[in-house]
Amino acid sequence: KERGEKERETAGKTMAGGLAAGGGVVVEVREKKGLLRAAIPTMPFPLAVICLFLNTFIPGLGTFISAFTVLCGARSDLISERGVCCVFWLNVAAAFIQILTAVIMVGWIMSIFWGMDMVILASQ
Repeated sequence: KERGEKERETAGKTMAGGLAAGGGVVVEVREKKGLLRAAIPTMPFPLAVICLFLNTFIPGLGTFISAFTVLCGARSDLISERGVCCVFWLNVAAAFIQILTAVIMVGWIMSIFWGMDMVILASQ
């Protein structure tokens, strides 16, 4: 009985959603990405792994290389809104941010997470 009450309580707190056939609530979740995150290109998996490797040992290098994949046809969530040239320069800017802030370790960590995002996008 407690479980059913909790499910109804949770369903009542849900802002957006519709009733499913079984009486449950269907909720759609969308991740909102920032401008730089949305510019990460979807590359072939082996290239994404190479960029992750490069970003791990030389912060920003993999991100800089990934910027050129946009010019070679790699897709990005942002290309339809901003265009290929803008997405290229956003990736170059992200690479330089990673390089410049690597001295205080922030850029290095950002660079590794950027590489992990590239691999995740490539594997989907």
